[in-house]
Amino acid sequence: MALLALAVGWGGVVYAANNSVQGAKKEVEGGFDGDAPTAILIEASSGSVLFEKNADELRAPSSMLKLMTAEVVFNAIKKGEVKLTDEYRVSENAWRRGGAPSGGSTMFAAIHSKIPVDDLLRGAIIQSGNDACMVLAEAIAGNERTFATEMMTKRARELGLTKSTFGNSTGLPDPANKMTARELARLARHIIQTYPDFYKLFGEREYTWNKIRQQNRNPLLNSLEGADGLKTGHTKDGGYGLVGSAVQNGLRLIVVVNGLDDPDDRASEARKMLEWGFRNFEARTLFAAQQSVGWAKVFGGESRSVKLTSAEPIKVMVQKNGTDKLIARVVYNGPVRAPIETGQRIGSVKVWRGANLAMEAPLIAAEPVARGSTMRRAIDGASELVIGMFRAGAEKL
Repeated sequence: MALLALAVGWGGVVYAANNSVQGAKKEVEGGFDGDAPTAILIEASSGSVLFEKNADELRAPSSMLKLMTAEVVFNAIKKGEVKLTDEYRVSENAWRRGGAPSGGSTMFAAIHSKIPVDDLLRGAIIQSGNDACMVLAEAIAGNERTFATEMMTKRARELGLTKSTFGNSTGLPDPANKMTARELARLARHIIQTYPDFYKLFGEREYTWNKIRQQNRNPLLNSLEGADGLKTGHTKDGGYGLVGSAVQNGLRLIVVVNGLDDPDDRASEARKMLEWGFRNFEARTLFAAQQSVGWAKVFGGESRSVKLTSAEPIKVMVQKNGTDKLIARVVYNGPVRAPIETGQRIGSVKVWRGANLAMEAPLIAAEPVARGSTMRRAIDGASELVIGMFRAGAEKL
C-alpha cells in the first residue's frame, strides 16, 4: 500500500507532510464532548465526520437494526425481486413473538392475515413493528434466521459494513446482533442517498393499522427543525439509541448515539449534537472535480506514474470559525500494473482532522497508461525485486 501525504491549508497551499498518524486517540472537536458512550455525527453528502466517540465499538443496536432489514427489502424491490403489492402471510410465529401477544413494539398484524409489502414497511419503519419485520423476513428468506445471518450479512458486506452481525430482523436481544455507530451512520447515509422515495417513510409522523393509530417513535421529528428520520432503539443490553437525520439550509447531517440510560437523554443528546453541527460547520472544497490530487506509481507502463483525480469535487466539513488542521493522504495498492484506463479506480484520498478520519473519497486515473516495452517491464520488475528484498531485510531488524 502506497501513501502520498499532503497537508492542506485554506490559502490554496498544498505541501508534503509527515506520514505518521496518531493511534486510537480521538480528539474532542471544538470543545464538544457528548454523554453517549458511543456516538458519531457526519455530513451526508461528503460523509465527513464532524464528531465521533467510540464510533467503532460494537454494541447491540436494538431496533436501529431494523434499518438493515429495511435496506434488504428496499434493495429487493429495486432489483424487481419483490413488489410493494406482494402480500405476505402473518405466521403464528411472527404474531406470537412480534405481534400483540409479545408485549413489544408491534404493528398489531392479525394472525394468518395477508399484508402488502408497502404496509409491512410502514409498520416496520413508522411503528417499529417486530411482527412486520418477521413477516418480511420469513416471506423473503423462508425463515427469519436465514434472512438475518445470510441475507442481511451479505448485503451489509456489499455496502462496506465489515463489522456488523445479525441474529434476527428486529433487533430483539440476540448475542449476534452487533453494530457500530459508524456503520449505522454509513447505513443511514446509504438509505438516504439510494432510496429517496422510501426514505420519506421515516419522516411520517403516524400510521394506522388494524384500526390502531401509532405515533412515530422518533423524538427528533417534533423537536428539531428539518428532522425527517430515522430510527430509535432500546434493549437492556444495548441501552437507548437513536439514528437521526435533519436538513437545515441545504445541509444534511446524520447522528448516531447509543448506550444511554434514559430515553430523554437519547433525544436530547442527538438533538444537541445535530444543533452543534449545524451551528459550527460548513462545507469547503479541497479539490475540484478533475483536479489533480496526486500521482500513483505505475509498474510496466509507458509512463512511470499516473495522475489521480476525482470525478466529483472533494469536500470536507470544517468549523466555521476554527483553524482545522487537515492532512490528506492518497492511499492505493501499488505500484499499479499497466495498462491503465482513464477513469479506472486506483485508490482513495483520506482526510484527517487531527487524529480523526474526517472523510474518504475514491480516486481514478486521469489518463490512460499503455503497457510499456519488454525492457521497461524488466527494469520495473528488477526494481520491485530489489525493493522487496530491502523491505524483507528491514522487517527482520
